[in-house]
Amino acid sequence: MAKTIVIKQVGSPIRRPAKQRQTLIGLGLNKMHRVRELEDTPAVRGMINKVSHMVEIVEEKG
Repeated sequence: MAKTIVIKQVGSPIRRPAKQRQTLIGLGLNKMHRVRELEDTPAVRGMINKVSHMVEIVEEKG
């Protein structure tokens, strides 16, 4: 079973650089308080690190 990570958007992308907004969209988070369950891969971890001030890790499974 692959590891998964549950993330939640807690910050607004308003007045943020376009790359950070695009990263949120890539994670599937484009509106406040959305929650997504994603595979825990180095690529996803890098994207989370890029927008760490706008998301929080809710849970790590696996």
